[in-house]
Amino acid sequence: MNIVRHSFRNKIVTGMMLSLFLVQGQSVADTSNYFANEQDKQLTASLVKRGQDWRNGALVYQVLVDRYAPSKNLDKKRDLYASPKVLKSWDEVPKGGHYLEDAQVWSHEIEFWGGDLDSLKSKLDHIQRLGMDVLYLNPIHYGFTNHKYDALDYKKVSPEFGDREDVKALADELHRRGMKLVLDGVFNHMGRNAEIFKQASKDQNSPYRDWFYFGEQYPSGHRAWASAINLPELNLENPAVREHVYNAPNSVVQGYLLDEGIDGWRLDVAFDIGFRYLTELTQAAHQAKPGALVVGEIWNYPKEWFPAIDGIMNFSAREVLIRTIFGDISPAMAVTMLDRMVSDAGIEPMLKSWLVLDNHDTPRLKNLFPELWQQQMAQVLQFSFPGSPNVYYGVEVGMTGGIDPEMRAPMRWDWVKDDNPSLVWLQNLIDIRKTNRALRIGEFRVVNSEKLVAFERYTDTADETIVVLANPGTEDVSESVMIANSKLMNATMMTDLLGVIKEPVQIWSGLIRANVPAGKTVMLKVQTAQISGYTPYKRVK
Repeated sequence: MNIVRHSFRNKIVTGMMLSLFLVQGQSVADTSNYFANEQDKQLTASLVKRGQDWRNGALVYQVLVDRYAPSKNLDKKRDLYASPKVLKSWDEVPKGGHYLEDAQVWSHEIEFWGGDLDSLKSKLDHIQRLGMDVLYLNPIHYGFTNHKYDALDYKKVSPEFGDREDVKALADELHRRGMKLVLDGVFNHMGRNAEIFKQASKDQNSPYRDWFYFGEQYPSGHRAWASAINLPELNLENPAVREHVYNAPNSVVQGYLLDEGIDGWRLDVAFDIGFRYLTELTQAAHQAKPGALVVGEIWNYPKEWFPAIDGIMNFSAREVLIRTIFGDISPAMAVTMLDRMVSDAGIEPMLKSWLVLDNHDTPRLKNLFPELWQQQMAQVLQFSFPGSPNVYYGVEVGMTGGIDPEMRAPMRWDWVKDDNPSLVWLQNLIDIRKTNRALRIGEFRVVNSEKLVAFERYTDTADETIVVLANPGTEDVSESVMIANSKLMNATMMTDLLGVIKEPVQIWSGLIRANVPAGKTVMLKVQTAQISGYTPYKRVK
């Protein structure tokens, strides 16, 4: 009886202490969602799981190894750039060339600047200081051209860049810094100079004959990606090819995950690989390394590409943002499109998808958008829409570059200065994102507006709510908009994290008066701090 009485007394004391913690505003996380509503109890579990998965909302930094950092051993490897290849000086800018009949490539495809994996590793301090989570490398497999989208041997690293030991050393160093490494997998096609292709094209009895497509129906005698003779397509219908690429434990996909310790693959022209083989490849990657990322270059609408892959390069969202900023899509319609995209594809795959503004295939940001306000609006939306922002090297210092090969210029290290306006701006965006969980892994909800691109990122906690309002028009906008968040108390204040709106904005019965200048974007953060010891959020998480 005494034991029962003692246990009952402990329960009473525990309950009193719990109430005291809640009244005094102690950590809600310690009280197992005591004041959470039913919807938030479910959301909390999802958010915890999302937060533990590095693939969700990661900041991705993209690098062309040849163009990122000058090699420290350039004199020792000059023979790797023998004619018809050309080695350029770091201060030269890429320019369009002419077609080389003998090599059957464009001259600018075999112009090199001499960067390698070791020199890249020496610049990780810069990438880490930016706050990046993932380093993504354009192809490093053994290839003839500078871009390496014409692999000669997937299991070898191109000697201009180093070897697989250098890949492992880079991965190890990134992991030591709390970062991840993703490689570019070009598995739809190889290069015409690959030994297995040359053998297969000459000998009909070659064991590699069925690795490719040959026939008179092809102008060059073989099926080539986008009719580019230098890029013969792989016959993925051949089980031996799939074993080599991803199915076997020592395959390309699994081998680099297991042996070099990389963390994922970005798949070139993933739309050409198709649903079935993408599914098999993704499953193989996950089997080799649970939690590995497989993200595909897919320019299509994203709805049905999951779960064949973990994420896509979200060019659909990119196109919506670009056309909206240029005035081709109204802000209200843009939000409708983005909302449908998240609803159709699902928030989880969207968070793992990379949102690209510019990269090695597109004009750089400053060339894409002639006005500073356009550039900055695009970046704010890139950093606040669900997904993983893909930051192309040099964007942080304001590099320019038009169509191929201009956008692939060597990194301007002389522009990496604390007072560089582009660097200051981007660093602020990165800091805001990294300190606000809602922007990284939060839910997405439309804020209905006629003239603004308006949406909300929210979590299971009221004070993490952020409302994004972008005005791509030529006139200031002042309109009432509704924030459909049932936990935002009346008279709650919201402040602009970007500093465009100087005075706090107040919520009245779920509505705010949005005053957004032309060409500006604001990010309103909810403030739930106590005033004179009182807060209406004392029993609302």
